[in-house]
Formats: sequence, structure tokens, C-alpha cells
Amino acid sequence: MSESSGELPEDDAEWREILSDEEYRILREAGTEPRFSSDLIDVKGDGVFTCAGCGAELFDSDEKFESGTGWPSFWDVYQAGNVETRADNSHGMQRTEVVCSNCGGHLGHVFDDGPEPTGKRYCINGAALDFESE
Repeated sequence: MSESSGELPEDDAEWREILSDEEYRILREAGTEPRFSSDLIDVKGDGVFTCAGCGAELFDSDEKFESGTGWPSFWDVYQAGNVETRADNSHGMQRTEVVCSNCGGHLGHVFDDGPEPTGKRYCINGAALDFESE
């Protein structure tokens, strides 16, 4: 789903209709894509990365950096309030999950080992994103 229509699916069946199997697994079931599997890792152009579930603007290409982790990485969000964070203690780890504020879709995790000026590394599943070039 590349553009927000303003209305979100009301139930699981509707989400399954609009998302690919991989998008659904990641956005709605908090899955993770394999490292280096996303074409968005190599995106270098100007534009905005949006939520694949609802079209909300999440990350600007100016904040993208090469982390070497195998997932698209950003040192800041596009606009404060467009993403939310919450504690994630799954898989025997203590991490901070990143979700879309608009649709609640799982995006990835944020870590405190990124570049300045924020020191943050938003490690995001490419399947959770669409890219809109300027």
C-alpha cells in the first residue's frame, strides 16, 4: 500500500487483503526479513520512506546511512510523532521496538549505536517501507 487513503483496515482479514504475505508477517506479526534482502538498502536518491501499511511518512533519505547491518538504517525519523517506540523483551533480548504511529505496524528496532547528531540507529525492515522519490 503506497498511499494513505485515510482509512485503516478494521480487522486482520482486511490487512491480509492489502498487504503482501511478507508485509503482513512483518507489519502485523512483528516479523523480521532476512539480512540484506531489501532493495531499499541501496536507495541513495532523495525522497521519503513511508509505511507500507498506511503510507505515513516515516524516514527521510537525508537521515539514511549505511550501517552494515543488512537492513535500511536511519539516524532520525521524518517527523516527531510519526513513529512510536515500546519495550520489546522477546527472544531473550531487551530492545526498543519501532512502530508506525498511524497504523501500529511493526517497523523494526532502534539502538543507541548510530551516528551523530542523534546517536540513534533505526534498524528498519525494508518490507515495512515504501520509497517515494522527490
